[in-house]
Amino acid sequence: MAALSTPGVATPPLGAAANSALAATAKAAAKGKLAEKAKTAAKDFEAVFLNTMFQQMFSSIGQGAFGGGPAANVWRSLLTDEYAKSFARQGGIGLADHVERALLAQQEIR
Repeated sequence: MAALSTPGVATPPLGAAANSALAATAKAAAKGKLAEKAKTAAKDFEAVFLNTMFQQMFSSIGQGAFGGGPAANVWRSLLTDEYAKSFARQGGIGLADHVERALLAQQEIR
């Protein structure tokens, strides 16, 4: 890694300890990004799971207030998708936590 310099001022190159600290900082930042990606992926997975569960739930209750027809099916799918996203954002059913831990554990193995 090249040393930063100010015009007219000589600066010594970074020592081994500084290089090691910079490498550790970069590695920690990469782990933080990885953890954030794993959390997002886990919440998305939980939302997909909840969406599937809600679709099955709604399919057994009949048309109800939807009135029937092809538009009702589209509306119902949009509604279940929003329910699932809302549930996942509010903590869901606890599935995202387990998925996140499994994703991070898989990354540690690699």
